[in-house]
Amino acid sequence: MAKETKRVERKYVSASKGEAVTKEAKPRTTGLRIGAVVLWLFAIACEALCILYLNGTFFVPSEGLKILSITLQPMTILIIGIVADLIFVVIGSQLWKKANHINPISKKNKVKFFLWNQMGLIVAVIAFMPLIIFLLKDKKLDAKTRKIVSVVAAIALLVAGAASIDWSPVSQEELEEAKATFGEGTVFWTTFGKSYHLEDNCRTLYRSRNIYHGTIEEAFEANRHDPCDVCVPQGGE
Repeated sequence: MAKETKRVERKYVSASKGEAVTKEAKPRTTGLRIGAVVLWLFAIACEALCILYLNGTFFVPSEGLKILSITLQPMTILIIGIVADLIFVVIGSQLWKKANHINPISKKNKVKFFLWNQMGLIVAVIAFMPLIIFLLKDKKLDAKTRKIVSVVAAIALLVAGAASIDWSPVSQEELEEAKATFGEGTVFWTTFGKSYHLEDNCRTLYRSRNIYHGTIEEAFEANRHDPCDVCVPQGGE
């Protein structure tokens, strides 16, 4: 006889306090995408300032840049620019991915589908690769500073790229099919699980303390667009 999985005390949380996302999906995604583009432009501006500093266009005295009572040395200036670049890229990419899960693009054109969903990764490369190339070719910086800053920039590129990739992009067809199958019914998901569930008493949820519930659109917005293999009927994806 199979051992029964022990339930834990659970808490149910509404995804949006009962408000469906469909009516405001387009305005919301427009705002999110505009925010993403603005942040990405800030990121590229940070990279441009670093390059202008390296080629001497943005002049800084040899003793460093004084801000209030703090003197910033060349290495510090460049690292600050790279960190700011990283922050803007990552936050912008999160906004872009969220918009794509609320209002996904069709996958009929596979190239466009890939490029649209991985725009954050593309921007990450644009926001760091030219700077890294410039650093490697620069002969004005001392060897130690060039080496350290180049490593920091390379690590920032890897972090930005990993955080910007949409590892599970969703298509318009997937969302429409799920909506047609489940309509306005309630689905359930957990904090870390990647699936949505039709039954809150699904055995795969027995050990989950927080159960979120909402419409299928809200599940997709939360990046839960994989139907549970246990409680979702086969073919109801």
